[in-house]
Amino acid sequence: ASSVRFLMAAAPVDVLVIGYGSAGAAAALAAHDAGARVVLIEKRNDPGGLSVCSAGGGRMSDKPAAALAYREATNAGSTPTPVLRALAEGMAETQAWIGKLACAVGAVASLRPAFGNYPFPGHDAFAFVNIDEVAGFDAATAYPAVRGAAAGARLFETLRRNVSHRGIPVRNGVRATRLLREGGRIGGVATTAGDMRAGAVILATGGFEGSRDIQTQFWPMQDVLSAAIRTNTGDGLTMAQAEGAGLWHMWHYHGSYGFKHPDPAYPFGIRLKRLPDWLPQEGPREGVEMSWILLDRAGRRFMNEYEPYMQDTGHRALESFDFAAVRPQARPALLITDAAGRALYPLSSPTWHDDETAARFGAWTPRDMDEAILRSFSDLVALAAAFGRDPQTLSAEVTAWNAMAASGASDRYGRPIVGRRAIVEPPFSAAEVWPIVSNTQGGPAHDEWQRVLDAYGEPIPGLYEAGEMGSVFGAIYLSGGNLAECFVGGRIAGREAAKNAATFLSGASP
Repeated sequence: ASSVRFLMAAAPVDVLVIGYGSAGAAAALAAHDAGARVVLIEKRNDPGGLSVCSAGGGRMSDKPAAALAYREATNAGSTPTPVLRALAEGMAETQAWIGKLACAVGAVASLRPAFGNYPFPGHDAFAFVNIDEVAGFDAATAYPAVRGAAAGARLFETLRRNVSHRGIPVRNGVRATRLLREGGRIGGVATTAGDMRAGAVILATGGFEGSRDIQTQFWPMQDVLSAAIRTNTGDGLTMAQAEGAGLWHMWHYHGSYGFKHPDPAYPFGIRLKRLPDWLPQEGPREGVEMSWILLDRAGRRFMNEYEPYMQDTGHRALESFDFAAVRPQARPALLITDAAGRALYPLSSPTWHDDETAARFGAWTPRDMDEAILRSFSDLVALAAAFGRDPQTLSAEVTAWNAMAASGASDRYGRPIVGRRAIVEPPFSAAEVWPIVSNTQGGPAHDEWQRVLDAYGEPIPGLYEAGEMGSVFGAIYLSGGNLAECFVGGRIAGREAAKNAATFLSGASP
């Protein structure tokens, strides 16, 4: 029935791009510039997805061989070398590409050298591309449903303006529900606005941060909170699976730990203050202070609270399950700080792309969040009792921590000496801490031309993907890497889809 309805649909476009974040924008621009007729659809009523509240730095490298070496060292063999090579080579073009887009719309791009997060071969081959300024642009006015880094909004606005200036048709509020086949290949999609026919389809629908069902099947933890978005529900992943797509590294996600708001109307996890990343063997820079420790369900420390890239791996230590006690070992963990720690800075660092959250919580400051989340106590005994920890164990653990902080002794969990603070000044504050996902990295597998592959590793004709949905980061993430693959993978997908669609629609053999 679907194919009959499909064949009666209106004349096709060349390339249909599903999802309007950075990957969808890059794909639409590339396909258009390759001469294709492009339509971009987005299920939300506004564009930007998760990209618009990102940190805004896209990774680039002018040393493709070194960048490839780093990517191979951090992927544990989960992503084929040709795919990683395509990303590395595309990174070498990113600065010029972003610079050209910026010039076209009155934006200013800059380059900031930044090592990879770990000292693997090639870690010194990278930099960040940022947008420092966009003419006549105010992030809060342009994206009222977004709370995040202004740099992320500026970067996406640069892409959006280029899409607009090219006159690429955009249809917001249209959700794709199923891929449709024609002549043994993907030839369009069923949507909430009717069937849409296309010579090629690019899935750029983001990850599955908002899908509890998908997480339940692939993740060892089932209580992970999304950091910023609930509309990333794995739509593209589900549609690709229905057509036989193979999957890769579904377990892997970029995340940390943070708070759950006491108001159930607040739908996201709240990440903790981002402290500077640090390179193993070098340690954090002097002057950095982390004001808290984390305790497990028994009231003991169990992890390095300040790992080199805490915003990426901070959640992993929360996965452990205590089979003797028949409960998670450390979930939820308990954060403890003191009055001096509270005074240093707000602990809460909320982000979102969500209309309802912006309307209800948009006026809240990070300090307001802290006041709602953290509970204060005159002594550790009362604190322990309030959170169901053994008071003697908890008090002894805090005492041991204070001694180590004062002495500079090595920590068996690897927490660096720089940044340690004793917890001694009442009132003491505490809150439960949960795992948080910022970006998912698993999804349908693709080749170096961004063609979605089936379970046997063969391309599904007419189907491409870009960005977070089929992320190549299979074991250890590279900060700014998802934006990089939005740009690189989006451009490859757009060019290849345009070429393939033209061949298909002309009636020639692909």
